[in-house]
Amino acid sequence: MRLRPKTGDNNEGNIFWITMTDLMTGLVLVFIVMFFYSYLTNNMHTLEQKVAKEAANKALQESLASQNIEATVDPVSGVVKISDLELFELSSYNLSDKGKAYLDKFAPAYFNSIFTNETLNKNVDKIIIQGHTDSQTYAGEFSEDEQYMKNMQLSLNRAYEVANYMTNTPYDKVNGDRLRKMILVEGASFSNPVMTDGKEDFAKSRRVELKLIMKNVEKK
Repeated sequence: MRLRPKTGDNNEGNIFWITMTDLMTGLVLVFIVMFFYSYLTNNMHTLEQKVAKEAANKALQESLASQNIEATVDPVSGVVKISDLELFELSSYNLSDKGKAYLDKFAPAYFNSIFTNETLNKNVDKIIIQGHTDSQTYAGEFSEDEQYMKNMQLSLNRAYEVANYMTNTPYDKVNGDRLRKMILVEGASFSNPVMTDGKEDFAKSRRVELKLIMKNVEKK
């Protein structure tokens, strides 16, 4: 004698699994939609930040040029590089008369450009003043670590001297409180030399760089 399947039990089972399948499909679709929304939103935000940064770099370059300031602004990074030969005597961190004369003109133009330009004023978060040296060694018996750290001290001292002198030039002091919170001083020793045809360009490696850190772009 053959037993007939319990129809009611089978239907209940089918309804349960169909419902769970639909639920899982729905959840997957929701996650897919959320993923693509987040992806597109982040990409649009990143693009907006990139455009704002490039506009800020261009604005700084144009502002300095309009005031006849000899300074090269990298259009991508916004870094301004100043050769140490413009600022210091060899192996010294004391500003030369030539260096002071240059900063007397450069510093007010640089700071005021940031605060008077709408794009710059809105987007700049920090100003890093960073010293660099070449990899030539000091005379005497020093280990590689000691050589590196002696150059680190020199690069840091030079960056500090530039920052100290620049903040005492006649820029618009109404922005002084904000500027003091923006400036960071760094030393890089010879960690980032300038290379030409596979060889270090010692003159170009010895430099002070000024870098703008944009809001929500380069902050970690």
